Amino acid sequence: MNPAVSNLVISLGAMQVARKIPFDDPQTLLYVRIAYVSVQAIVLGAYFYVGLQIKKKNDQTVLKYVEPSSMGAEGSKLVTTTVRDYDLQETSKLMRAVYFGAAMMAFMHLYLKYTQPLFIQALMGVKTLYDAKPVAIHLFGKPAEGDLKRPFKAGGMFGGASDPQTDKAAIDEAEKRVGKKEE
Repeated sequence: MNPAVSNLVISLGAMQVARKIPFDDPQTLLYVRIAYVSVQAIVLGAYFYVGLQIKKKNDQTVLKYVEPSSMGAEGSKLVTTTVRDYDLQETSKLMRAVYFGAAMMAFMHLYLKYTQPLFIQALMGVKTLYDAKPVAIHLFGKPAEGDLKRPFKAGGMFGGASDPQTDKAAIDEAEKRVGKKEE
């Protein structure tokens, strides 16, 4: 199932379960807070460990792809990097998403006094960790083929219209454009 669709299904299911939880009880609220903080710590720890594994493997295989832009073909640019740098960049994006989510949750819970999102985000943290492609490759040991082939596909709700292009024709065209700009 598409990760975006499964996230939606899990969120809706968790909302129904969260309605039944007595968040008025201070003991229950404490347990939910502990669960949320624990899940976030586990997720950050896993991403940190994946980063260490990437650095340990030090895969210097060259990776070339054309990064799409919202402006169309003329706005896309050629990216040349290594597998190590690409995976570290993707892991860094995942860590920033956790930090941003924790900041939003702190605002929503501490300032706005919302409690149900703590429960939902505790579940979604585990799901996000499971769906993370660098985690699948470097923690679970899955081979980097199919969906896990680099560069990773964006995988939105309705398919990837803005996925990176790795075919030789697109790379050659982007190299020609870069060559023209240099002249």
